[in-house]
Amino acid sequence: MNYRHAYHAGNFADVVKHVVLARIVEYLKRKDKPFRVIDTHAGKGFYDLTSDEAQRTGEWRDGVGRVLKAPLAPEVAALVAPWLDAVRSINSESGLLAYPGSPVLVRHLLRPIDRLTAIELHPADATALKARFAGDRQARIIELDGWLALGAHLPPKEKRGLVLVDPPFEEPGDFGRLTKGLTKAHRRWPGGIYALWYPVKHRQDVARFRRVLGEAGIPDMIDISLTIRAPSPEPRLDGCGMVVVNPPFTLESELRVILPPLSEILRQGDGGGWSVERLAPQRL
Repeated sequence: MNYRHAYHAGNFADVVKHVVLARIVEYLKRKDKPFRVIDTHAGKGFYDLTSDEAQRTGEWRDGVGRVLKAPLAPEVAALVAPWLDAVRSINSESGLLAYPGSPVLVRHLLRPIDRLTAIELHPADATALKARFAGDRQARIIELDGWLALGAHLPPKEKRGLVLVDPPFEEPGDFGRLTKGLTKAHRRWPGGIYALWYPVKHRQDVARFRRVLGEAGIPDMIDISLTIRAPSPEPRLDGCGMVVVNPPFTLESELRVILPPLSEILRQGDGGGWSVERLAPQRL
Protein backbone atom coordinates (compact mmCIF):
# COMPACT_ATOMS: atom_id res chain seq x y z
CA MET A 1 0.00 0.00 0.00
CA ASN A 2 1.12 3.56 -0.73
CA TYR A 3 1.35 4.83 2.82
CA ARG A 4 1.14 7.60 4.41
CA HIS A 5 -2.49 7.91 5.22
CA ALA A 6 -2.91 11.35 3.64
CA TYR A 7 -3.18 9.52 0.31
CA HIS A 8 -6.06 7.36 1.56
CA ALA A 9 -7.97 9.54 4.04
CA GLY A 10 -11.73 9.22 3.66
CA ASN A 11 -11.57 6.22 1.35
CA PHE A 12 -13.93 3.24 1.59
CA ALA A 13 -11.73 1.57 4.21
CA ASP A 14 -11.85 4.66 6.43
CA VAL A 15 -15.63 4.73 6.08
CA VAL A 16 -15.98 1.14 7.27
CA LYS A 17 -13.45 1.52 10.08
CA HIS A 18 -14.88 4.77 11.38
CA VAL A 19 -18.52 3.72 11.20
CA VAL A 20 -17.69 0.67 13.34
CA LEU A 21 -15.54 2.79 15.67
CA ALA A 22 -18.33 5.32 16.16
CA ARG A 23 -20.91 2.61 16.94
CA ILE A 24 -18.64 1.14 19.64
CA VAL A 25 -18.01 4.55 21.23
CA GLU A 26 -21.72 5.32 21.20
CA TYR A 27 -22.38 2.04 23.01
CA LEU A 28 -19.78 2.84 25.69
CA LYS A 29 -21.57 6.13 26.32
CA ARG A 30 -24.72 4.32 27.42
CA LYS A 31 -23.33 3.88 30.94
CA ASP A 32 -22.62 6.79 33.28
CA LYS A 33 -19.13 5.54 34.13
CA PRO A 34 -16.13 7.02 32.23
CA PHE A 35 -14.15 5.10 29.64
CA ARG A 36 -10.93 5.50 27.68
CA VAL A 37 -10.20 4.96 24.00
CA ILE A 38 -6.60 3.99 23.21
CA ASP A 39 -5.66 4.55 19.56
CA THR A 40 -2.36 2.72 18.97
CA HIS A 41 -1.61 3.99 15.44
CA ALA A 42 -3.32 7.36 15.53
CA GLY A 43 -1.79 9.18 12.54
CA LYS A 44 -2.01 12.97 12.51
CA GLY A 45 -5.74 13.09 13.16
CA PHE A 46 -6.79 15.59 10.50
CA TYR A 47 -6.50 15.27 6.72
CA ASP A 48 -6.78 18.05 4.17
CA LEU A 49 -8.63 16.67 1.16
CA THR A 50 -7.38 19.57 -0.98
CA SER A 51 -3.74 18.54 -0.37
CA ASP A 52 -1.53 17.22 -3.16
CA GLU A 53 -1.56 13.74 -1.58
CA ALA A 54 -5.34 13.50 -1.33
CA GLN A 55 -5.89 15.02 -4.76
CA ARG A 56 -3.33 12.70 -6.35
CA THR A 57 -5.35 9.59 -5.49
CA GLY A 58 -8.83 11.06 -5.02
CA GLU A 59 -9.77 8.00 -2.98
CA TRP A 60 -12.06 10.01 -0.70
CA ARG A 61 -14.39 10.66 -3.63
CA ASP A 62 -15.27 6.95 -3.77
CA GLY A 63 -15.49 6.73 0.01
CA VAL A 64 -16.92 9.44 2.22
CA GLY A 65 -17.78 11.48 -0.88
CA ARG A 66 -20.19 8.79 -2.10
CA VAL A 67 -21.82 8.31 1.30
CA LEU A 68 -22.49 12.02 1.73
CA LYS A 69 -24.32 12.09 -1.61
CA ALA A 70 -26.27 8.86 -1.15
CA PRO A 71 -29.89 8.74 0.07
CA LEU A 72 -29.99 6.66 3.24
CA ALA A 73 -32.97 4.94 4.80
CA PRO A 74 -33.90 6.51 8.15
CA GLU A 75 -32.65 3.56 10.22
CA VAL A 76 -29.30 3.58 8.40
CA ALA A 77 -28.94 7.35 8.62
CA ALA A 78 -29.52 7.21 12.38
CA LEU A 79 -26.77 4.62 12.89
CA VAL A 80 -24.13 6.40 10.80
CA ALA A 81 -25.08 9.87 12.13
CA PRO A 82 -22.35 10.02 14.85
CA TRP A 83 -19.64 9.43 12.24
CA LEU A 84 -21.16 11.84 9.73
CA ASP A 85 -21.60 14.49 12.42
CA ALA A 86 -17.87 14.28 13.13
CA VAL A 87 -17.08 14.66 9.41
CA ARG A 88 -19.38 17.66 9.09
CA SER A 89 -17.97 19.26 12.24
CA ILE A 90 -14.63 19.98 10.52
CA ASN A 91 -16.18 21.08 7.23
CA SER A 92 -18.42 23.94 6.23
CA GLU A 93 -21.07 24.72 3.65
CA SER A 94 -18.23 25.04 1.12
CA GLY A 95 -18.21 21.26 0.82
CA LEU A 96 -16.05 18.35 1.83
CA LEU A 97 -12.54 19.75 2.32
CA ALA A 98 -11.22 17.73 5.27
CA TYR A 99 -11.59 14.33 6.86
CA PRO A 100 -11.14 13.39 10.55
CA GLY A 101 -8.74 10.63 11.47
CA SER A 102 -9.71 8.27 14.27
CA PRO A 103 -8.43 10.43 17.17
CA VAL A 104 -10.38 13.49 15.99
CA LEU A 105 -13.47 11.34 15.38
CA VAL A 106 -13.25 9.78 18.84
CA ARG A 107 -12.62 13.13 20.53
CA HIS A 108 -15.71 14.57 18.85
CA LEU A 109 -17.82 11.76 20.32
CA LEU A 110 -16.48 11.75 23.90
CA ARG A 111 -18.39 13.06 26.89
CA PRO A 112 -16.61 15.34 29.40
CA ILE A 113 -15.88 12.35 31.67
CA ASP A 114 -14.22 10.22 28.96
CA ARG A 115 -10.60 10.17 27.82
CA LEU A 116 -8.51 9.53 24.70
CA THR A 117 -4.94 8.25 24.50
CA ALA A 118 -3.59 8.67 20.96
CA ILE A 119 -0.25 7.04 20.15
CA GLU A 120 1.79 7.75 17.03
CA LEU A 121 5.39 6.88 16.17
CA HIS A 122 5.99 9.04 13.08
CA PRO A 123 7.61 12.25 14.41
CA ALA A 124 5.86 14.67 12.04
CA ASP A 125 2.45 13.10 12.59
CA ALA A 126 2.95 12.96 16.36
CA THR A 127 3.90 16.65 16.35
CA ALA A 128 0.80 17.54 14.32
CA LEU A 129 -1.37 15.50 16.66
CA LYS A 130 0.09 17.19 19.74
CA ALA A 131 -0.56 20.60 18.20
CA ARG A 132 -4.16 19.73 17.38
CA PHE A 133 -4.90 18.60 20.94
CA ALA A 134 -2.77 21.19 22.75
CA GLY A 135 -4.49 22.20 25.97
CA ASP A 136 -7.10 19.45 25.74
CA ARG A 137 -7.22 17.76 29.15
CA GLN A 138 -9.24 14.84 27.83
CA ALA A 139 -6.63 13.82 25.25
CA ARG A 140 -3.17 12.44 25.92
CA ILE A 141 -0.81 12.26 22.92
CA ILE A 142 2.22 9.95 23.10
CA GLU A 143 5.02 9.58 20.55
CA LEU A 144 5.64 5.85 20.75
CA ASP A 145 5.56 2.62 18.78
CA GLY A 146 1.89 1.64 18.99
CA TRP A 147 2.68 -2.05 19.36
CA LEU A 148 4.31 -1.29 22.72
CA ALA A 149 1.12 0.34 23.95
CA LEU A 150 -0.61 -3.05 23.94
CA GLY A 151 1.44 -3.89 27.01
CA ALA A 152 2.52 -0.73 28.78
CA HIS A 153 -0.79 1.17 28.64
CA LEU A 154 -3.18 -1.60 29.64
CA PRO A 155 -5.40 -1.74 31.54
CA PRO A 156 -6.42 1.92 31.71
CA LYS A 157 -7.40 3.32 35.08
CA GLU A 158 -11.01 3.72 33.92
CA LYS A 159 -11.31 -0.08 33.53
CA ARG A 160 -13.74 0.49 30.65
CA GLY A 161 -13.01 1.27 27.04
CA LEU A 162 -11.74 0.42 23.62
CA VAL A 163 -8.34 -0.26 22.07
CA LEU A 164 -8.21 0.56 18.35
CA VAL A 165 -5.31 -1.09 16.52
CA ASP A 166 -4.99 0.27 12.99
CA PRO A 167 -1.44 -0.37 11.71
CA PRO A 168 -0.34 0.93 8.31
CA PHE A 169 0.41 -2.52 6.86
CA GLU A 170 3.43 -1.12 5.07
CA GLU A 171 5.74 -3.89 6.29
CA PRO A 172 5.48 -7.69 6.07
CA GLY A 173 4.33 -9.38 9.23
CA ASP A 174 1.64 -6.98 10.43
CA PHE A 175 -0.97 -9.75 10.55
CA GLY A 176 1.32 -11.67 12.89
CA ARG A 177 1.91 -8.55 14.97
CA LEU A 178 -1.85 -8.05 15.27
CA THR A 179 -2.32 -11.59 16.56
CA LYS A 180 0.57 -11.40 19.03
CA GLY A 181 -0.40 -7.90 20.14
CA LEU A 182 -4.01 -8.88 20.79
CA THR A 183 -2.98 -11.99 22.71
CA LYS A 184 -0.66 -9.96 24.95
CA ALA A 185 -3.19 -7.16 25.46
CA HIS A 186 -6.05 -9.54 26.22
CA ARG A 187 -4.02 -11.22 28.96
CA ARG A 188 -3.51 -7.84 30.60
CA TRP A 189 -7.06 -6.57 30.10
CA PRO A 190 -9.50 -9.36 29.20
CA GLY A 191 -12.55 -7.14 29.72
CA GLY A 192 -11.60 -4.44 27.23
CA ILE A 193 -13.07 -4.01 23.77
CA TYR A 194 -10.50 -4.43 20.98
CA ALA A 195 -11.00 -3.38 17.36
CA LEU A 196 -8.32 -4.54 14.90
CA TRP A 197 -8.42 -3.14 11.37
CA TYR A 198 -6.87 -5.06 8.45
CA PRO A 199 -6.73 -4.74 4.64
CA VAL A 200 -8.19 -7.33 2.28
CA LYS A 201 -5.45 -7.52 -0.30
CA HIS A 202 -3.79 -10.94 -0.19
CA ARG A 203 -6.78 -13.19 0.45
CA GLN A 204 -4.69 -16.10 1.70
CA ASP A 205 -3.10 -13.90 4.36
CA VAL A 206 -6.53 -12.76 5.52
CA ALA A 207 -7.82 -16.35 5.71
CA ARG A 208 -4.77 -17.41 7.74
CA PHE A 209 -5.16 -14.42 10.07
CA ARG A 210 -8.80 -15.24 10.75
CA ARG A 211 -8.01 -18.89 11.34
CA VAL A 212 -5.16 -18.16 13.77
CA LEU A 213 -7.27 -15.68 15.72
CA GLY A 214 -10.13 -18.15 15.92
CA GLU A 215 -7.74 -20.69 17.44
CA ALA A 216 -6.10 -18.24 19.87
CA GLY A 217 -8.41 -19.10 22.78
CA ILE A 218 -9.75 -15.55 23.07
CA PRO A 219 -13.55 -15.63 23.55
CA ASP A 220 -16.25 -13.39 22.12
CA MET A 221 -14.79 -12.28 18.80
CA ILE A 222 -16.49 -11.21 15.56
CA ASP A 223 -15.06 -10.45 12.13
CA ILE A 224 -16.51 -7.65 9.98
CA SER A 225 -15.61 -7.52 6.29
CA LEU A 226 -16.54 -5.35 3.31
CA THR A 227 -15.11 -5.82 -0.17
CA ILE A 228 -15.66 -3.43 -3.07
CA ARG A 229 -14.86 -5.90 -5.87
CA ALA A 230 -13.84 -9.49 -6.60
CA PRO A 231 -10.19 -10.48 -6.02
CA SER A 232 -7.93 -8.56 -8.38
CA PRO A 233 -5.46 -10.39 -10.69
CA GLU A 234 -2.65 -8.41 -9.06
CA PRO A 235 -2.92 -7.82 -5.30
CA ARG A 236 -4.62 -4.52 -4.52
CA LEU A 237 -6.87 -3.18 -1.78
CA ASP A 238 -10.13 -4.97 -2.61
CA GLY A 239 -11.66 -4.54 0.82
CA CYS A 240 -11.04 -4.29 4.53
CA GLY A 241 -12.10 -5.88 7.77
CA MET A 242 -12.24 -5.36 11.49
CA VAL A 243 -11.98 -7.98 14.19
CA VAL A 244 -13.78 -6.89 17.35
CA VAL A 245 -13.19 -8.65 20.67
CA ASN A 246 -15.87 -8.26 23.35
CA PRO A 247 -18.15 -6.47 20.87
CA PRO A 248 -21.13 -4.53 22.20
CA PHE A 249 -24.17 -6.79 22.18
CA THR A 250 -25.85 -4.33 19.79
CA LEU A 251 -23.03 -4.24 17.22
CA GLU A 252 -23.85 -7.28 15.08
CA SER A 253 -27.47 -6.30 14.57
CA GLU A 254 -26.50 -2.69 13.82
CA LEU A 255 -23.97 -3.78 11.22
CA ARG A 256 -26.51 -6.00 9.49
CA VAL A 257 -28.53 -2.82 8.94
CA ILE A 258 -25.57 -0.61 7.94
CA LEU A 259 -23.40 -2.86 5.78
CA PRO A 260 -25.80 -3.87 2.98
CA PRO A 261 -26.48 -0.29 1.80
CA LEU A 262 -22.90 0.74 2.52
CA SER A 263 -21.67 -2.13 0.35
CA GLU A 264 -23.84 -0.95 -2.54
CA ILE A 265 -22.71 2.67 -2.17
CA LEU A 266 -19.00 1.83 -2.01
CA ARG A 267 -18.91 -0.97 -4.59
CA GLN A 268 -16.37 -0.42 -7.41
CA GLY A 269 -16.89 -3.56 -9.45
CA ASP A 270 -18.49 -6.97 -9.60
CA GLY A 271 -18.08 -9.41 -6.77
CA GLY A 272 -18.01 -7.10 -3.76
CA GLY A 273 -19.93 -7.86 -0.61
CA TRP A 274 -20.00 -7.82 3.17
CA SER A 275 -20.07 -10.22 6.09
CA VAL A 276 -20.32 -10.33 9.86
CA GLU A 277 -19.04 -13.64 11.20
CA ARG A 278 -18.27 -14.94 14.66
CA LEU A 279 -14.68 -16.15 15.08
CA ALA A 280 -15.01 -17.17 18.73
CA PRO A 281 -18.09 -17.80 20.88
CA GLN A 282 -19.21 -15.59 23.72
CA ARG A 283 -18.24 -16.46 27.27
CA LEU A 284 -20.59 -18.90 28.93
